[in-house]
Amino acid sequence: MSSGTKVTQVVAASIFAALGLSAPAMAAVATGTLGVQIQITAECRVVSANTLDFGSHGLLVANVDSTSALTIQCTNGTPYTVGLGLGAGAGATLAARKMTGPGGATVDYTLWKDAAYTAPWGNALPAELVSGTGNGASQAITVYGRVPTQTTPAVGTYTDTVAIEVTY
Repeated sequence: MSSGTKVTQVVAASIFAALGLSAPAMAAVATGTLGVQIQITAECRVVSANTLDFGSHGLLVANVDSTSALTIQCTNGTPYTVGLGLGAGAGATLAARKMTGPGGATVDYTLWKDAAYTAPWGNALPAELVSGTGNGASQAITVYGRVPTQTTPAVGTYTDTVAIEVTY
């Protein structure tokens, strides 16, 4: 080792000592593990429900059909059923739900599970429900609606609100 290198080392050691520092040492490493977990539970939610709009019509002398979509999301593998309530119209039944308009007048309508209008959609009996199994993603379900031929009430806008019930 040259005398210049020795002097540099001595000077460096003196500076460390004067500052109250010791020479750098090798760091030690300790290891361990961290457990991580999540528990997924069965859950469903109504993501959206589009308005079932029958449009504008004059006389109700023929059936008026329309469709809408409701979207639900359930955890993967979760079986569910979807029921639709009778609506808020006074005197509503599964066979004749009621949209209410001016002066309390009503327009009857029905909701169906199928495009052939053969399976009514309600929430009282298992046969009235739509069933499926969640896949973790949003799932669209079509609602088929019909305003049957009936005596046409006064001009105005007729509305109703139907509860959606997802059981899982």
